[in-house]
Amino acid sequence: MYYGLSSIAARFINYLLTPYLTFKFTEAQYGEMSIVYAFIPFMNIIFTYGMETSFFRFSSKADKNIIYSTTSLSLIFSTIILSVLLIALQHPLATLLQITVHPEYLTLSAAIIALDALSTIPFAKLRQDGRPMKFAAIKVGGILINIISIYFFLSLCPNWLKENPDHWCGKFFKADWAVGYALLANLIQNALTLLFLSKEFVGFKWKFDAALWKEIIVYSWPLIIAGFAGMINETFDRIMLGWWAPVSTVEAAKAEVGIYSACYKLSILITLAVQAFRMGAEPFFFKQSTEQNAPRVYARVMKFFVITICIMFLMVAMYLDVWKQFIRNPKMWVGLGVVPILLLANMFLGIYYNLSIWYKLSNKTRAGATITVIGAAITLIINFLFIPHFSYMACAWATFACYGTMMVVSFIWGQKHYRIPYAWKKLVAYMVIVVLLFFIHKTAVHFYNHLVFSLVFATVLLSIFMWFIFQVEKKEFKKLPVVGKFL
Repeated sequence: MYYGLSSIAARFINYLLTPYLTFKFTEAQYGEMSIVYAFIPFMNIIFTYGMETSFFRFSSKADKNIIYSTTSLSLIFSTIILSVLLIALQHPLATLLQITVHPEYLTLSAAIIALDALSTIPFAKLRQDGRPMKFAAIKVGGILINIISIYFFLSLCPNWLKENPDHWCGKFFKADWAVGYALLANLIQNALTLLFLSKEFVGFKWKFDAALWKEIIVYSWPLIIAGFAGMINETFDRIMLGWWAPVSTVEAAKAEVGIYSACYKLSILITLAVQAFRMGAEPFFFKQSTEQNAPRVYARVMKFFVITICIMFLMVAMYLDVWKQFIRNPKMWVGLGVVPILLLANMFLGIYYNLSIWYKLSNKTRAGATITVIGAAITLIINFLFIPHFSYMACAWATFACYGTMMVVSFIWGQKHYRIPYAWKKLVAYMVIVVLLFFIHKTAVHFYNHLVFSLVFATVLLSIFMWFIFQVEKKEFKKLPVVGKFL
């Protein structure tokens, strides 16, 4: 819970930047930033190459100190090599990403990725050692530093120069470098984060177990493929939209990316739930795997997870007139139609992460790679065929189809190798019900389009669903710690 809540807090605080950035940036600038931040996660996968999951997996069956030193040294040396390579290739990569005016953005990106990679194992050690308070403080503190830095560069400096053209910040401030300052703020955040983790970062012994490292790589290389394919599913659509959007100029294409990226942010609640689940559940699942009743525990976790994200879906989809105010550029509201589709897609993704425990526990990580590659293929094919005709709507439906397919394939495959008694019929029924409630609300608002009516009717439907869930799952809720005694 601590790791999950700290991740939610950190990402939600970061989400609060959305109104600010959509106000400060034009659609094209926001799109340019989104393209760069679509590229960074790809490099993160390459720079970390599955070491975090491998660290948790091998720590349960080998000497923890040797695991820590081997994975740390591996990441340090590989990060140096990859960073030099990325900087050397910045100009061709800038051309590929259509940011040729500012190739230096990729130098900043390389530094951001490197520092993030170096923080991976120290953060994993905090989770393994059961130190949630420090973990949470550093995560949340890093985001606050990022926000302060962005505000300094994008608000304070321009205001100071407006009042006094000879102000000292004029020595470095450039009015046309807005996206660069967002990246620079991220770099400051990552640098200070690594500084806060210095005790863990330098706390390993200079011992490298080559045999163990080879075993780790054999385990982790399918995770690299899965992670890389996962990033295609998660962020590559922004890059493809920049290439193939049905518009006449590069700036207009970036504007399409900006609109899509801003509206994607409105699926944040479910995205936060998925992120929190991943942070808290992975070490929990590995520890629970030795217990006899582990499959039943996994099934209960799935049930509560699905209930949670179903409620979140209704909270966002039916109250979209409220959530859209987070996008402070009304020109971007034209893309709000993608939000319900992306909410469902992220529900599927969260369920997939829950299901994926079967191949991690049974050491069948190749299966995970295969499933994610299938999803990536679906993403690429749909986007290639339909972006030139339907722009960002194609991206949304590609994400839906991708994650839906991954969820179904993982469930069918996983039940054959590691059977878990999921109440899948009931869970499917819950998801169908929330979609029907959404369409009932949408239909009613279509005939009587009034904000107060929309909000009141949404609240009634949400309350009915929550009451229904409570009646069906009353016995399960009573078993919960703390809240159970009140039910």
